[in-house]
Amino acid sequence: MCHLNSRQMKKYNILYASILLFVASLTFAQKDEGIINFERVVHYPKIIARLPYLSQEEKDRVKLTWGSDDDWKEKMKLVFSPTKSLYTYLNDQGESEDGTWAWRNDELVITRDFEKEKKTEVIEMLGKTYIVDDSLHTPKWKVMNQIKDVAGYICMKAVTEDTVKKQKITAWFAGDIPVSAGPERYFGLPGVILELDINEGDVVITATKVEFKKLDKELIMPKTKGKKIKDADYDALLRNHLKDSIKSQRNPYWAIRY
Repeated sequence: MCHLNSRQMKKYNILYASILLFVASLTFAQKDEGIINFERVVHYPKIIARLPYLSQEEKDRVKLTWGSDDDWKEKMKLVFSPTKSLYTYLNDQGESEDGTWAWRNDELVITRDFEKEKKTEVIEMLGKTYIVDDSLHTPKWKVMNQIKDVAGYICMKAVTEDTVKKQKITAWFAGDIPVSAGPERYFGLPGVILELDINEGDVVITATKVEFKKLDKELIMPKTKGKKIKDADYDALLRNHLKDSIKSQRNPYWAIRY
């Protein structure tokens, strides 16, 4: 048996502590870059049931059409690093869960540069492709004292509001992943958003897989053609469309993302 004197023991403890700190720093560093897979679930009958300007006949028809299979699922991904993020579809085209049929996804690529405080959002809506090129406008979050597990991470709750669409937004963010990124158009919390609830369950986007990896070209915005606009123009387009839809008594969310 090897016996250490007090001086040797002190050196051993310092070395051991240094190794632990080094390993911890490596582990921490690995948790700020990678790819998160999400499942986006849209409950269209629930959305339509909320619209007071639609006739009961139309609401019943939608409910009958969807039946018990009342959700629409999309696979999404969030690529993130300490300085940038990119959110888009997991695959180039959408596909049913059983793989029997596929469809063309609407264009959607959302990139953020946290260092330069700039963003570019490619969004297909109202029959056109728009490129929203503007500064970062962080949502006004209120952090709550509730926690829950999402994809194996303890997440805190935060809430805000979409003032254009009049929607309640609930986010669950993981402080263990210290990146201010998130799915859809939401970001700005002290940890990546792993679950996003739009309007009390109408749409729920939940992380299904978190992979930490060194990124290469995953954060590069693909070249896209579209009409360049600012946030104010984007909001004006949505407000006018919602106003026209209410007047015409039709569902606005067939032409815009909920």
